[in-house]
Amino acid sequence: MIKAERVTKRFDDITAVDQVTAEIKEGNVFGLIGTNGAGKSTFLRMASGVLKPDEGSITIDGQPVWENPQVKARFFYISDDQYFFPNSTPQEMMQFYRQLYPAFDEKRFYHLLESFGLKKDRKIHTFSKGMKKQLSVICGICAGTDYIFCDETFDGLDPVMRQTVKSLFANDMEERNLTPVIASHNLRELEDICDHVGLLHRGGILLSRDLDDMKLNLHKVQCVLKPGMTAEDLKGLEIVRKDQTGSIYTLTVRGDQQAVTEYMESCDPLFYELIPLSLEEIFISETEVAGYDIKALIL
Repeated sequence: MIKAERVTKRFDDITAVDQVTAEIKEGNVFGLIGTNGAGKSTFLRMASGVLKPDEGSITIDGQPVWENPQVKARFFYISDDQYFFPNSTPQEMMQFYRQLYPAFDEKRFYHLLESFGLKKDRKIHTFSKGMKKQLSVICGICAGTDYIFCDETFDGLDPVMRQTVKSLFANDMEERNLTPVIASHNLRELEDICDHVGLLHRGGILLSRDLDDMKLNLHKVQCVLKPGMTAEDLKGLEIVRKDQTGSIYTLTVRGDQQAVTEYMESCDPLFYELIPLSLEEIFISETEVAGYDIKALIL
């Protein structure tokens, strides 16, 4: 388990990460979301030991990350800005990583290179941005680490490649309990893969929740009520968001799904249905309760 306790990082008079406390459990996909400048990359760099926190600590299974080679061997970090040795080829990068990660799977590396259509002896500086991201993912997957840190990894990948990368993560999670930590400014990229999501805003954690818990506790109800009845009459619902188009109400309500269903049945509306909430809708509801406008925080 990765544990961050009151982690702070400053650059001159700018506080990039401010008193962040979070836990990342093994075998789950942790999504770290927030706008550009929210502190996502800085947090990942501290988690990977590239930067030292000014305050607080980050540990993996109780062991500090900073200047600890044994702990660093347990994760692979894919930065937003791809870096490879000058004039290097994929094969040369594989030989380098194989020295750092004893469990590096060379056979799988070549297989994935071929599957992705990347040539092992082509100079990496001639690759497109998307091809470089693909190579980084291949190296990260084949390193055989317990954790993989991904900073905007899906940015620059086409839709097919995004799904391919997600499938690779899912496969390794099932087979060897890989724990991906994915930072992104885009909620939609993480919706179908994350188990736990943390929202960073201005360097601090605004919200950190298990996605399943949020989905179980929030519901979207679309309904047409009886003549003379309005949403204000639905006293048995905890309504956290309300929209109306003509006679159709769209309500975001908090509570047990069965209880919500039974109450709506008792009101005898002309029409109603429960619709699954998207991750974006969940965060809109949760952050509005906290006094924030999600549309101003997340693209």
